[in-house]
Amino acid sequence: MKVPQLRKKPEKKSCHNTTWEDDYSWIHQKNILDVLKDKDKLDPEVREYLVQENNYTEYHLRDTKDLQKNLFDEIKGRIKLDDESLPYRDHTYEYWTKTTVEGNYSIKLRRKINTNEIEEIWNGDKEKKKLGVEYFGVGDLEVSHNDKYLAYSLDIKGSEYYTIFIRDINTNKIITKEIIDTSGGITFSLDDKYIFYSKLDENHRARKIYRHEIGNLKDQDDLIFEEKSEAFTVGIGLSSDEKYYFITTSDHNTSEQYYFKIDEEKPKPTLIKKREKGILYSVNSWNEKFYNHTNKDAEDFKIDISDSLRVQNWKTFVSAKDEVLIGNCFFLKNWIIRSETSNALDKLFIKNISTGIEEELIFSDEKVYVPSISFRQKDRNTDEVYLGYSSPKTPSRVYLYNLLTKSKKLVKEQEIPSGHNPSDYIVERVEFKSHDQRMVPLTITRHKKTKVDGSAYLLLYGYGSYGSSMSPSFSSTKLSLLNRDIIWATAHIRGGMEKGMKWWKEGKLTNKKNTFEDYIHAAKYLINEKYSSKGKIIGMGGSAGGLLMGAAVNQAPELFLGIIMAVPFVDSLTTNLDHSLPLTVGEFDEFGNAKDNKDHFDYIFSYAPYNNIKKMDYPHMLITTSLSDNRVLFDEPAKFTAKLRDFKTDNNLLLLKTEMNAGHGGKSGRDGAIEEIALDYAFALKISKKIEYSS
Repeated sequence: MKVPQLRKKPEKKSCHNTTWEDDYSWIHQKNILDVLKDKDKLDPEVREYLVQENNYTEYHLRDTKDLQKNLFDEIKGRIKLDDESLPYRDHTYEYWTKTTVEGNYSIKLRRKINTNEIEEIWNGDKEKKKLGVEYFGVGDLEVSHNDKYLAYSLDIKGSEYYTIFIRDINTNKIITKEIIDTSGGITFSLDDKYIFYSKLDENHRARKIYRHEIGNLKDQDDLIFEEKSEAFTVGIGLSSDEKYYFITTSDHNTSEQYYFKIDEEKPKPTLIKKREKGILYSVNSWNEKFYNHTNKDAEDFKIDISDSLRVQNWKTFVSAKDEVLIGNCFFLKNWIIRSETSNALDKLFIKNISTGIEEELIFSDEKVYVPSISFRQKDRNTDEVYLGYSSPKTPSRVYLYNLLTKSKKLVKEQEIPSGHNPSDYIVERVEFKSHDQRMVPLTITRHKKTKVDGSAYLLLYGYGSYGSSMSPSFSSTKLSLLNRDIIWATAHIRGGMEKGMKWWKEGKLTNKKNTFEDYIHAAKYLINEKYSSKGKIIGMGGSAGGLLMGAAVNQAPELFLGIIMAVPFVDSLTTNLDHSLPLTVGEFDEFGNAKDNKDHFDYIFSYAPYNNIKKMDYPHMLITTSLSDNRVLFDEPAKFTAKLRDFKTDNNLLLLKTEMNAGHGGKSGRDGAIEEIALDYAFALKISKKIEYSS
């Protein structure tokens, strides 16, 4: 089949006395945010190219059709399709969600306490059918405090412009005007007369908080707060004791908070602490005291306490620890619950308020697991919580746990209908030395039958940006690779916060290359220790993890058999130079500001995947993107693919697949998500020459 060719139209670009040529910059439309909302505005020539690439991908993966179907059935077969969540009790009702065998979206149910009558208040599949849309994204789903109204926000393009609707639960009628172009979050006022929400500006940034009067169909909503900086975005929430609303405005590493009381007729937000560059803080209130989770004078965070916000007198409540990330507090009447993360492992701590004694909750004798805790009811005068954990080999288990008596009762276990035996799998946590001798954690999961003699293929997953930590939780989908003798390794590289804020700082701005070096050294370690061999590793990452893949493959292509990158941030220099794009300005503290800072420009230019494609052999590559993605525009992977075709000197597969009706998170619905995983895994199995294996 003919290899797709994107027309070249060379354009000279220059910045800070550096000039370079871009053959494909013409595909970026000036009205790109309009294209995200309405795909009919896409340049027909670009559309034709994307369609040709899709056809080319389908042609080259035609021999995996049966395998994709097998994988889809296998992955779906491990999901309990007719499942129900544990109930959450408010004052009048118990609420929970359920999924069905036929449906792709969840159903929200409730039952009046002390009755048996179950009421369906939301059905995602019915709502999608009613709208007749292909993509159906639910941003938020909230019930009013008086249990009368259901508020929800929908994105039917994948572009993350959410419209808010409010309906009367009894009559099922919409009772107020539709609110368009919001970020999706909904907060009811305690008296249920209003909702608060944030509105997106022309650059898709949430910089205004409005209050909407429920039932009002004509008047303009009240502007409560406006953020003037283009780099910051805003959100609003209720305090734990339901006495205050807190407005938080922040970029990735600086925040500022305002508060107003719940009964203020005309809310006037009051500043808590003025923003300081690099300082994050988050204040909550409970039991007449205020708790501040902050990294001020505490790199890995601490928690301070004050009796007042008007006259602030902060004292240390939880001290900072080096390379241990101190998490926020959650409150019950007699208990304070908090978390810590160190060396890519989470811990939970419970403090008895009356005795002052704090202890760690130990869940399991497994060395690598992820703990979780959630409330079972609105009334905080209780000793009972839901306590859960999972590990790379153990499906999620949730217990009803009594904090006082320490008794626990298993109330929900993730069921794998097709069967699963945790003892068939081996999980290891190791550390390896990176290029600068820093020790980096690595979680390795394999089937017990898989040999560690260099013969196994291995999938190496990485992300390493925005302080996002990769948690070693259970994923039933990975079993499809593990059961076929492919080892799964997750590299907890710098740029995340697995070892505290320092870990993030060492992997951003002009330290970004540490992220790529950590990943490459992870691959080398796995080869040296015989988990795999050179040319048998498949790299995988999405979004900023796609930036990682692009940088790593330009630097060390010989290590990899293949690369799978989803919605990859690969034209990072072009995006960083364009301050009109939704995320650019808010990410100056993550990646730098190439336009206004020559050092940042030179540094980004030296690693940006698109600008560093070379004439050399590349491994097999599968690149997926979505037409309505506003976070990483589809033109980044499209340009990257086109330029790779010009430069690569091998005959390996280079496939670009564009979802024409989806956003940054890919297709909507359960089946859509499984289809995408099945495609990725089929590609991995094809290049590993395991295509003949089907179960």
